[in-house]
Amino acid sequence: MAIASETIKHKSGYKLHIVRTTKYKTNTLVFKMKAPLTKETVTYRALFPHVLQSNTSKYPTTPELRSYLDDLYGAGLYVDVTKKGEYHIISFTIDIVNEKFLSDTTPLLEKAFSLLSEVLFHPKVEEMAFDSATVTNEKRALKQRIQSVFDDKMRYSSKRLVEEMCANEPYALEANGRLEELEQITPMSLYDYYQEALNEDEIDLYVIGDLSEDEVDGLASQYISLSDRKPVVLSRQANASIEDEKEVIEKIDVKQGKLNIGYRTNILYGDPQYFALQLFNGLFGGFSHSKLFINVREKASLAYYAASRVESHKGLLMVMSGIENENYKQAVDIIKEQFEAMKQGDFTEEELLQTKAVVKNQVLETVDVARGLVELLYHNVLANQSISLDEWIGKTEQVTKEEVIKVANQMKLDTIYFLTGTEVQR
Repeated sequence: MAIASETIKHKSGYKLHIVRTTKYKTNTLVFKMKAPLTKETVTYRALFPHVLQSNTSKYPTTPELRSYLDDLYGAGLYVDVTKKGEYHIISFTIDIVNEKFLSDTTPLLEKAFSLLSEVLFHPKVEEMAFDSATVTNEKRALKQRIQSVFDDKMRYSSKRLVEEMCANEPYALEANGRLEELEQITPMSLYDYYQEALNEDEIDLYVIGDLSEDEVDGLASQYISLSDRKPVVLSRQANASIEDEKEVIEKIDVKQGKLNIGYRTNILYGDPQYFALQLFNGLFGGFSHSKLFINVREKASLAYYAASRVESHKGLLMVMSGIENENYKQAVDIIKEQFEAMKQGDFTEEELLQTKAVVKNQVLETVDVARGLVELLYHNVLANQSISLDEWIGKTEQVTKEEVIKVANQMKLDTIYFLTGTEVQR
């Protein structure tokens, strides 16, 4: 049986993705807006979704909007801003109880569409500008989100690795925007950009639940009205020439050093080798049976944590570890040794099978939540692919040891970043 079957309909200005499943007791609407990451727009895009979520023309204060959500059996409204490769993605999500499970006959799915339409298209506006008090509040909140990264040294070191590694690439930009741009944004300039984004972004609406396809199609036509557009599509490019690996050491007052290492995988989601890359990551640092976890953290006791993750749409693999400042060289050496071991095929068929099982479980756990299912399906939009989740699992199970070794040998170490205390001796 298919994990999830997705029907895609081309509507005016957007694509409607209907996913019928009896897995959830709720219906979920996720409205996604995609545009290239740029220095000029990144802060506007990080800000306006939070302004829209705060209030609307019909519900002019946040308490009124939240009270209405409570009236809808505790429906949820969330916004999220992320980057995937060199695209900037805005998501609006509404979770609402499926009326099939209630004795009440309130048409909750229609009310969810109506609310989504209200939030997206009917903001609280005065003289062609967002409400100034709302913008002021949300600017303050965004400023705190941007600044809070510095206080979380694990997040800060990951951010700094990307900034150094991708210094001349859009991917270096943070999804939450730039502090230096924030103060210059006005209620009017933000409202202008919001309208531009609604008219130009690539837009996908996911509707997930135990529902009727015809009903969803009709409600989408009734409540979501957008102009036709030709969204900007970036060229898919994973190859980056690396002459010498970079080493960046940053000293601030920290007790525990943060060692982050970035590799160029030269593989993107949708490439034939992508599934082997996922298994490489699992064997190298992705899971608790991985080489980094066992050899760096457990055997050598060099790290408080040691893990790796893949950026599927940029062609990067990042290693993150927390170490004592004086263990820098030893930790770098042992991480490099584990990478070389992967290139030499120093892992067993049993370990590969175990990793396949964990990857499969990870996919199945992700789809336990409707928003997780959307994130997996949305990979296809980002990469202009049509890989089903069953195909994802099937192709993962077919990967051979030789294919994982081949992936390891085409990866290149790009940047070593170390955040260390001011007293360190090297």
